[in-house]
Amino acid sequence: MKSAGTRILGLGHAVPARRVSSAEIEASLGLEAGWIERRTGVRERRWAEPDEKLTDLAAQAGESALDAAGLERTDVGLLLLATSTPDRLLPPSGPLVAHKLGLSRAGAVDLAGACAGFLYALSLADAQVRAHGRAVLVIAANLLSRRINFAERGGAALFADAAGAVLVGPVDDPARGVVGQSLASDGAGYRLVSIAAGGSEQPFGADTPIEDTRMAISNGGALFGEAVRLMTACSQEALAEAGLAVDAVDRFVPHQANARIFAAVGRKLGVAEAAMVDTVADYGNSSAATIPLSLSLSHEARAIRPGETLLLAAAGAGLTGGALVYRG
Repeated sequence: MKSAGTRILGLGHAVPARRVSSAEIEASLGLEAGWIERRTGVRERRWAEPDEKLTDLAAQAGESALDAAGLERTDVGLLLLATSTPDRLLPPSGPLVAHKLGLSRAGAVDLAGACAGFLYALSLADAQVRAHGRAVLVIAANLLSRRINFAERGGAALFADAAGAVLVGPVDDPARGVVGQSLASDGAGYRLVSIAAGGSEQPFGADTPIEDTRMAISNGGALFGEAVRLMTACSQEALAEAGLAVDAVDRFVPHQANARIFAAVGRKLGVAEAAMVDTVADYGNSSAATIPLSLSLSHEARAIRPGETLLLAAAGAGLTGGALVYRG
């Protein structure tokens, strides 16, 4: 049965218990005190313990969203897991998360969209709910601490572990749900952020350098500029498609890449300071997980009301990027 629109039924998030301060990282890398926060806005981040798995964290976030919605598990038709750090390269982690959550009648699949993965997943979830009328659970989760190259201070300063979840369901009002979107990619920036080894181009081997299994940022300045460009342009296009001016946005929830990037995007768009959702200081950059994590934390602080307008924007490895205008 088709649905005219969609709405957020429940939100949830999960983070590891271990807190890692920027001062701790500065000391280990020989950086001056305060260097990380001045350049990135990050004071601390969460890192998983060795026995914690990506699917555990994802399932915790999903459980919270399902509990908040009070929906029967059999009413969920699909689980989309946006992650760059699955438990294994094969099989996908989504089916295991669905199993942990008792989603016995749901399909499940991973989406590897890097920092923009949650936006792509939410866009697909909205379309799926409209087409079939069954709820879709979107989870974004990463354990980026497992992919840090500590010889590269940029990644060590930023990357974190977290999961966020949004349960999307049907509603009769066609003016609710995704009302504007712009999804973009630019393969010219393909190598700006990458993990060299493990794919078919460079399979793992006995002589694979450990550094090639870690995340590398080849040009931080270029990445900064491209992220600001993509997030700004896509946000403007999504707002235009929705027929809205930026002052109609109740909450701007950008990917928490670093504070300087999303502050620059906010200034270019003219987002009101009161509308900006900022969680990077306490949780760092967990790639695709930052937007649903921020949504859940923002909702805890002040509940998202029906009819609120949310602007979500992200850009990252690929390059992939995009923006969605979501009417709650």
